[in-house]
Amino acid sequence: MASLPFSAASPVAFRGHSRSYSGSRPSPFPAPSWPSIRSSLSSSKSALFQNGFTLAMLSSSAAFSSFQASGVHARAATEKTLHDFTVKDIDKKDVPLSKFKGTVLLIVNVASRCGLTSSNYTELSHLYEKYKTQGFDILAFPCNQFGMQEPGSNPEIKQFACTKFKAEFPIFDKVDVNGPFTAPVYQFLKSSSGGFLGDLIKWNFEKFLVDKNGKVVQRYPPTTSPFQIEKDIQKLLAA
Repeated sequence: MASLPFSAASPVAFRGHSRSYSGSRPSPFPAPSWPSIRSSLSSSKSALFQNGFTLAMLSSSAAFSSFQASGVHARAATEKTLHDFTVKDIDKKDVPLSKFKGTVLLIVNVASRCGLTSSNYTELSHLYEKYKTQGFDILAFPCNQFGMQEPGSNPEIKQFACTKFKAEFPIFDKVDVNGPFTAPVYQFLKSSSGGFLGDLIKWNFEKFLVDKNGKVVQRYPPTTSPFQIEKDIQKLLAA
């Protein structure tokens, strides 16, 4: 784990990251002359009506703009949420994620042989026990793409998590989280967050916090411990 491309700092640094920039650079173009602009606008207006355009055409243009705006709202209304996906659990049974509507979710790609395994599974199990009756759940997706640290079969992964760490939260079928065979649910998670961490999952135990409506609200690097996310979980539960 020493090769991770980021430090084990508090997630505050990641959530506080901003892409805003201050200062300005001189324009390579000269400032426009307002008299010349007024003259140009006047000429354009004259040419417009001389060529047979009317105020009705301008109204049609406004109506088209309104139509475009309504299209944007229509697309927004049909955007996918996590609840639109169906995944397979550790026993290869289909699980529609719509069953988690109204539930705050923490989604984690897990591994059994990682240096982060013990601390993450221990803290995840603690959070699950503490908040499961308040509308909170954890969805664990085993993945073998990082250091080949989840090589076991589904039954072996299930026995490991449930026996050694008493994990009672749902564990799903092993998936790819990066590359050409990325599971659709992880394509959704990554495209919904992006930002400072970029699109790629960086290592085992990267985390996504999802609200009751199935929308990703926060993404945390693998070095963020589950306990560091507890306050964010509490806020969503209270919302």
